[in-house]
Amino acid sequence: MTTPKLLTKAAAICLAANILHAADPEEGFASLMDGKTFEGWKKTAENPDTWKIEDGAFVAAGPRAHLFYEGDGEPFRNFHLKVEVMTKEGSNGGIYFHTQYQESDWPRAGFENQVNVSHGDWKKTGSLYDVVNIARPSTEDNKWWLQEIIVVNNSVTIKIDGKVILQYIEPKGAEASSPFTRKLSEGTFALQAHDPGSTIYYRNIRVKRL
Repeated sequence: MTTPKLLTKAAAICLAANILHAADPEEGFASLMDGKTFEGWKKTAENPDTWKIEDGAFVAAGPRAHLFYEGDGEPFRNFHLKVEVMTKEGSNGGIYFHTQYQESDWPRAGFENQVNVSHGDWKKTGSLYDVVNIARPSTEDNKWWLQEIIVVNNSVTIKIDGKVILQYIEPKGAEASSPFTRKLSEGTFALQAHDPGSTIYYRNIRVKRL
């Protein structure tokens, strides 16, 4: 016969297992920001004052500028990136991957994963800019959402709040374009400040190499 004490112990074990299972999606992820400084990140020479830190988030508010992750210098090829994002009305931004640092202008290497709910550009949040474009916003201004980029070999999966909204399979034999490569390879990450009328918040940035 099972005693109440044994039942209590069994229930505790099940609860602990459930808690561990619930935490599994974050296992292996490393944070790329400390929420207090720009350590590990490098501002462009172009309009560095556009970037600030508020309440643990990188804030892009000002003329065009980009913020590149430097980390340990080891490039990312296959990975799972998670970024919490919030936009103010009429804002445009982006999350770059497989890119590389440049002092000014729009990053030419890699891909841009669009951040845009209500800006005039019709390519909305989640789009792989000018590769696979999404016209309908899947998010709202003034609310945090989770944006995920998962790259495995020739496959790119984009999730918004856990829902897959885009999957791109790069064709065999695909070649880099010019001036924007938009070709899977390897590189780092970058965040975009698009224009003076845009204000975007990026926080809790973490990644897992695959």
